Amino acid sequence: MSGYRCPTSSALDCILSSFQMTNETVNIWTHFLPTWYFLWRLLALSGGPGFWAEPYHWPLLVFLLPACLYPFTSCCAHTFSSMSPRARHICYFMDYGALSLYSLGCAFPYAAYSMPTSWLHGRLHQLFVPAAALNSFLCTGLSCYSRFPELESPGFSKILRTGAFAYPFLYDNLPLFYRLGLCWGRGHSCGQEALSTSHGYHLLCALLTGFLFASHLPERLAPGRFDYIGHSHQLFHICAVLGTHFQLEAVLADMGSRQAWLATQDPPLGLAGTVTTLGLAVAGNLLIIAAFTASLFRVPSTCPLLQSGPLEGGTNTKQQ
Repeated sequence: MSGYRCPTSSALDCILSSFQMTNETVNIWTHFLPTWYFLWRLLALSGGPGFWAEPYHWPLLVFLLPACLYPFTSCCAHTFSSMSPRARHICYFMDYGALSLYSLGCAFPYAAYSMPTSWLHGRLHQLFVPAAALNSFLCTGLSCYSRFPELESPGFSKILRTGAFAYPFLYDNLPLFYRLGLCWGRGHSCGQEALSTSHGYHLLCALLTGFLFASHLPERLAPGRFDYIGHSHQLFHICAVLGTHFQLEAVLADMGSRQAWLATQDPPLGLAGTVTTLGLAVAGNLLIIAAFTASLFRVPSTCPLLQSGPLEGGTNTKQQ
């Protein structure tokens, strides 16, 4: 309802706005600060003795890189989205692309460390990461497209965007869901299939993240009261970051507890396969973003898609 920035801000104004109280300020900081936390975890883990010489650790590195990238990209999107209507869409195209790459990054350690025993070297295990790369294309394409019908059909746009991110999450976590089903009610007799407590916390945070994104609570119950602090997108950011933290801890737990057993197994992807899959995924997602960006420049400036919203261009902006 309030707290919007001027929709034609300069880049400097956007940066300075992160130190002023707007309805984006907390969104910016709840992903800027975690970027440095995950970067610290990346440097600390990769700086350990023998990390680079041991191929067993490489899937963890692949996970940590997009775990640093997606909060930073989100922070930049929230910071610079008020430069122009086109800039706003392009910022969020990049945001969606980073999230898609994060979903792919999750597949690498899950394929390497978290697969159920009965799935090892099966068809799903062999295709798990390549399929996740294809899922990232679908995720980026659907989420970017969802911005185009947003004004005319907000409900349809929301369904598209929610589904675009829910599907890769469900796919990536298939090994965990299967292991959870195997161990349900079996207590400590689950052996290699047992899930750590961090897995449970990660799944809980993911559920809360999706609920907050889809429900717009609590602001829909008291419009205007949570404009600056406490609205659903801020809580969504916090739950997402906590979920990534617990996911990292869960991956480390699987790495440690299953290392002796997995050391006797062949890795699902070698170095060449990992680099090729990542390179193709990054290139493909950038091409999708470039295609949607190009389509924005073919849209007439009079199109509602490129007009500032009523609140962004109205009295609330003037008050800022």
